[in-house]
Amino acid sequence: MPDSPTDRHQPEADPHAARLPLSGLVVLDLTLARAGPTCVRHLADWGADVIRIEPPAGAGEDVAGRRNGFDFQNLHRNKRAIQLNLKSPEGLAVFMRLAAKADIIVENMRAEVKHRLKVSYDDVRAINPRIVYASISGFGQTGPYGKRAGVDQIAQGMGGLMSITGEAGRGPMRVGIPIDDLTAGNLLALGTMMAIFDRERTGVGRWVQTSLLEAQIFMLDFQAARWLMEGEVAGQAGNDHPTSIPTGVFPASDGDINIAASSSRVWERFCDAIGKSDWKSREDWKTQQGRSKDRKAINAAIAEITRTKPAAHWIELLEEAGVPCGPINRIDQVFADPQVKHLKMAIPMASPTIGTKDVVASALTITGFEKKIRRPTADAGQHTAEILGQYGYSADEIAALRAKGVV
Repeated sequence: MPDSPTDRHQPEADPHAARLPLSGLVVLDLTLARAGPTCVRHLADWGADVIRIEPPAGAGEDVAGRRNGFDFQNLHRNKRAIQLNLKSPEGLAVFMRLAAKADIIVENMRAEVKHRLKVSYDDVRAINPRIVYASISGFGQTGPYGKRAGVDQIAQGMGGLMSITGEAGRGPMRVGIPIDDLTAGNLLALGTMMAIFDRERTGVGRWVQTSLLEAQIFMLDFQAARWLMEGEVAGQAGNDHPTSIPTGVFPASDGDINIAASSSRVWERFCDAIGKSDWKSREDWKTQQGRSKDRKAINAAIAEITRTKPAAHWIELLEEAGVPCGPINRIDQVFADPQVKHLKMAIPMASPTIGTKDVVASALTITGFEKKIRRPTADAGQHTAEILGQYGYSADEIAALRAKGVV
């Protein structure tokens, strides 16, 4: 069996990542914006030694002063940072020295950019055939749209999501988070781990690819299958579930709540709980298909009842009856929720630059391992000398690279 990452000679491992699932893996992070960093955040949070490579001072993301803002800080924790001019021959040579010993490279450049910089999969594979090279693009690495730049909202529109989001007749509506960026990043992290698993058996690295468009189409899920298998083009259904009724938002006397009572058994329990057992005997409401056809009348009838009592009353009553329901929280209420606190989804990060702030924790729990922030988000180039020293550069060589503006 080929050597594992921890068996091969590597620069000194990240001591902060001891005993985490991905400790021993070295990741070079060439990502920008959100989709790529979302992938890398998974790897960094679970122990990989992530080296974020950014342009030297005067270029890149920090120009706009965003580095100390909530978004950048939340995306780039648990990494080390190096500044490197990949456009210079010396900078490319430094990158290739790092790449020769890396396990994973993650990037989300446009296809022609990585080839122009000579840091593409083929370039790196020539010196490190074990590399797992992970790429996110807007629309795919090849094809009619392969050269286009892509952003989340464009992919939401092109991938069908905006046509099924929002209320009927109100026009297309984007989702309130960059769901395509996030999904593409999540999928790329999954694919990267698959390729690492395969490499440990074969000794051969892979090029793992996804795109915002592919991620969006994947996330259409049953709505896509409706078209592919049944020829049904989904439309906007607002807060109602597209096919399972009643599932949606209903008024309470002090706000709104979500109720999901679409299956036959849950529908019957729901009718009994709210004192409308007679609804169970209505022939037109006995099946999901029938309830879906008469959704407006059902929703109106339910609303007449739910608006008479506060949300807490209905949530307690329906939970007791085994009917899924819940409040509709603002984001501040989300993090005040006792279950969210129990899950520790807000996690402290102690930074010498911005102080101790909470960031969003990993959504994964793995027995035997603790979720925590090992490293705060790094200042620009904070670890340049440290990393170059680990890869064999002397102090004089590092000084010379600085003098030339390479690092």
